[in-house]
Amino acid sequence: MRNLKKALERERSYLVELRRDFHRHPELGLCEFRTAKRIEEELERFRIPHRRVGETGVLGILRGDGLGTGAIVLRADIDALPIQETNPVEYCSQTPGIMHACGHDAHTACLLAAAKLLSERRADFGGEVRLVFQPAEEIGQGARPFVEAGVLDGADRVFGIHTASDLPSGTIGLKSGLNNAAVDHFRIMILGKSAHVSTPQLGADALYIASHTVVALQSLVTRLTSPVEPVIIGVGKLVSGTAYNALAETAELEGTTRSVSQESRERIRELVSRTVSGISDLYGGTTEIQWTDFAPPLINDPQVCLEAAKAVEALLGEGRTVTDRELSLGGDNFAEFQIHTPGAYAYLGTGNAAHPHTLLPNHNGGFDVDEEALTLGAGLYAGYTFFKLAKRT
Repeated sequence: MRNLKKALERERSYLVELRRDFHRHPELGLCEFRTAKRIEEELERFRIPHRRVGETGVLGILRGDGLGTGAIVLRADIDALPIQETNPVEYCSQTPGIMHACGHDAHTACLLAAAKLLSERRADFGGEVRLVFQPAEEIGQGARPFVEAGVLDGADRVFGIHTASDLPSGTIGLKSGLNNAAVDHFRIMILGKSAHVSTPQLGADALYIASHTVVALQSLVTRLTSPVEPVIIGVGKLVSGTAYNALAETAELEGTTRSVSQESRERIRELVSRTVSGISDLYGGTTEIQWTDFAPPLINDPQVCLEAAKAVEALLGEGRTVTDRELSLGGDNFAEFQIHTPGAYAYLGTGNAAHPHTLLPNHNGGFDVDEEALTLGAGLYAGYTFFKLAKRT
């Protein structure tokens, strides 16, 4: 690993430039056309064959020339968020209202740098490395097309990383078992009947129904769920009304549920649907609910975690792996890959008190990462590959 660490230091400027380029040009899920093109350009430079999966997903296939055997999948997500950046850095987003506020620019840069290192050291490992650059993670899409394309067929392991502002730069969060919640998205359409505000008895106020619905959904957590059971029901969007003096004829809400078991997931769905329907019936409206399965629970395989921890130790020495990171009710559809292949999701510490923006949470307009952590991210991808596919004597 000593030679790998030296090689990583030589790639630092490449990593920073690449990450900043992605950061300047963020693209929303399923619209990552420039991002995918830049990824393909880099893979071509490294002589790594590649193809599209869907319109904006990219799959690279790298085969080693050494004596090892097997196949592993390395994944990075590439999409950005509909958030206005407020951090006045010189590499600030150039696209109004869109930014990389969840570290996907860093993930993509790290996997490309790892691909570069591996392509230059094909004689040091055997087998096959499948490089997955996945679009649309933020909208619960992008993973299944890779599964359906057979990318996991015959693979021994799947491995990915995610930035973590709550962990100090230079550390890795790696915990076996449950790490992230299951995520479902719901859209509620309410149809009422418009009338003048002075004659509410002649109409059905969709905005009023929607307001009651938002409050009632919170009560499902506080009154119908055990206080020790991790559950979230959140509404983040409500659109309704066309005039200040008229009852709203329609309303639309969007939100999400988070749970940690399939039983809880199904029960919460049923409670939400029943509550929405009951309130609408009471006040004379009708409703339609659309559910979308964004991600199953993310559960790290214990054996893969042990293997990844050894790769971290080889890179950094002992004491840099955090194994007791709190359960997150955030979700990630990397879990779709883990259903089919044993895998682990590692959390790359990117918090640095000297740079306050790196301590901000994901999905914040001021979010940034400590770029000193990028070499470790690339090293973790490459180091795990060598651990699994290099023949040891």
